[in-house]
Amino acid sequence: MRKLEKEQSHILNEIEHVPAEASLPTLHGEFRIRIFNDPSTGLDHVALTMGEMVGPDPTPVRIHSECLTGDAFGSLRCDCGPQLQAALSVIQKIGYGCLVYLRQEGRGIGLKAKIQAYNLQDLGADTLDANLLLGHPADARDYTLAATMLRAVGTDKINLMTNNPEKVNQLVSLGIEVVQRLPLVVGVGDGNRDYLETKASRMGHEIPTEDLEQ
Repeated sequence: MRKLEKEQSHILNEIEHVPAEASLPTLHGEFRIRIFNDPSTGLDHVALTMGEMVGPDPTPVRIHSECLTGDAFGSLRCDCGPQLQAALSVIQKIGYGCLVYLRQEGRGIGLKAKIQAYNLQDLGADTLDANLLLGHPADARDYTLAATMLRAVGTDKINLMTNNPEKVNQLVSLGIEVVQRLPLVVGVGDGNRDYLETKASRMGHEIPTEDLEQ
């Protein structure tokens, strides 16, 4: 019995020391996936990298907050799924870069609250007011862990794919040098045009009016 326990203990010790990192072939090329656990929440976050993160040019980066409905189910209520795929495509085209996937569903309020917000939107509230009516902030996301993850994969000088200047501001305050903001306006359609117009007019996202008329 003691011999068996000793063998099991040895196996468990080995498992604990296996890096949570591996190659990940995708439709957008060969990436490296690395998992970062946040002990304060127990959630696992992802860094997908392609190529070398250190070089003379800023690293193209997308910091993408989890959206189950858009990323996995192809929801047309938002632009999250198309943004995720477009960012991976950009990284593939350039040949190197990083996508940080944060578990911040519903702009940080969680999946259940996000669907409750959808319910209020079905009744006429916009995406900002729906959050506020539920007692949540308009945007509860935090990018402290994203900055830590970027430094861990070897980059703190980036070109950031986002329409959200607040994301840029937070990263800069956390010591990440954002050399350029790269617009990422994709997936505009009848199902999300009002949502995107609210983000542009009330939440400070830089989305040109002409892009919402396509």
